[in-house]
Amino acid sequence: MNGKKILFVSSELVPYLPENQVSLMSYESPRVVNSNGGQIRIFMPRYGVINERRHQLHEVIRLSGMNLVVNDMDMPLIIKVASIPKERIQVYFIDNDEYFKRKSTFTNAKGTLFDDNDERAIFFAKGVVETVKKLNWAPDIIHVHGWMASLLPLYLKRYYKDEAMFNETKIITSIYDEEFEGELPGKMCEKIAFDQIDISSYECLKNPNHTNLLKVAADHSDGLIFAGENISDELEKYCKSSGIPTLDYVPLQETEEAYIKFYNTYF
Repeated sequence: MNGKKILFVSSELVPYLPENQVSLMSYESPRVVNSNGGQIRIFMPRYGVINERRHQLHEVIRLSGMNLVVNDMDMPLIIKVASIPKERIQVYFIDNDEYFKRKSTFTNAKGTLFDDNDERAIFFAKGVVETVKKLNWAPDIIHVHGWMASLLPLYLKRYYKDEAMFNETKIITSIYDEEFEGELPGKMCEKIAFDQIDISSYECLKNPNHTNLLKVAADHSDGLIFAGENISDELEKYCKSSGIPTLDYVPLQETEEAYIKFYNTYF
């Protein structure tokens, strides 16, 4: 990878959350880059279900302290960090008591999606970009995993379009099987519109289901990786008609060769 800098932004990651399609590949893809000479950083939300003592999370005071505006509300940003000792990989956690302290990830005890998941996704996208700016670490590639991270391509290409630091940054989005059913509650379009982003770039989010979130992410990405075996026909067709480089699904044991070739060939 010749020192290529890749920022991984994910909804979920092992060992901090249970293993599933997203959390496993969010671990495997940075491990692959790390073991092939790339420079990596990983960002994920600090859900309340994560055991901070066991995983040795600690707050980074110099990165915390700013407020992010979400739908006309000032929300404090807290940054925590931990390491995956086995791989010597550092993970940054985006935290806020209002959005992430609850003891679950996306749904309540009854399995119902949280009413503010749209705001949490906006906060996460902004929090990642603002923290990377503070770190002054300009990534060559940002690789996005999972629906909670799916607004980052939109925000980077639209809201942060004048940030010179990201002028050369390319975005890859991994496309997974459906991660939730139905639509996110709330008025996602109105909340994104508060940030003066033209609705023409995310109009389909008037129906904020999983497919439409990933369509918006694809529209603002420079490459796409199919990371699930059962992606809907609608989403797969949409992504493949985009005209940008795509990588078809490969099983876990073939990930290293396929991903490294994809990164090096197109980015």
